[in-house]
Amino acid sequence: MKRLMQLIDKHPVLVFLDFEGTQISHEMIALGAVLVTLKKDGHIKKIHKGYKRYVIAHEKIGSYVEKLTGIKSDLLLKEGVTYKSALEELKKYIGKNYKKAAFITFGSHDIRILHQSLHFSSDADGEIVHFIDHNHIDFSDILSEYVKDEKNNPLSLANYCLKFGVEFEGTPHDPYFDALNLAYLYEASLSKPDILYHEYLSVLSHMRHLPVPIQKTISKLVNNTDVSASDFGHIVEDYIKAGVDRK
Repeated sequence: MKRLMQLIDKHPVLVFLDFEGTQISHEMIALGAVLVTLKKDGHIKKIHKGYKRYVIAHEKIGSYVEKLTGIKSDLLLKEGVTYKSALEELKKYIGKNYKKAAFITFGSHDIRILHQSLHFSSDADGEIVHFIDHNHIDFSDILSEYVKDEKNNPLSLANYCLKFGVEFEGTPHDPYFDALNLAYLYEASLSKPDILYHEYLSVLSHMRHLPVPIQKTISKLVNNTDVSASDFGHIVEDYIKAGVDRK
């Protein structure tokens, strides 16, 4: 995945992140992070011990989020820290490589939670939020270019893990385990190019909004039928004649 390699270039460490937020205000209620060091080829060299924190929210969590995550207000009051403290602890967790890190999430909603939480915690360090945002990589956006379902929709984290043979560890919607499994998925996507290749062929064959001659040509190629320049010319010619005949 060339775009991924370009994005992680010059980043010796990656921080896989997952946040849980309130239902309406999208204020952070939990944070999970997993730091990894990389080999020169982008593969993971070492997965470090993860970091998890509950974060005290100013707004109601919401019944849907409570059911999804198992996080309730009494848990936050008992075990949570302020958003300001959570950001500072995250920076400390990353340590000396903080300035060299890239931050990987599954989807863009986590970055929204980071920014939304600043509105409720004016004392929090906004520079940390902006640094993470500036060095952020949405892995879902990259992977979904190559792997989609039969209707050309992106998959969930759990289903991407299943697709690449990654046994999902822990419980979904636990921020630590979601971050950890995202790290596993990242490594699997690099280690199993054959899966990526065949899934991308499927995506190409179901791609919408392409001109009919291109769709037919791709379909033939995906089904191991060679198509020459002359063959492609005939496909275009047949398509044009069909349009004329219909008139």
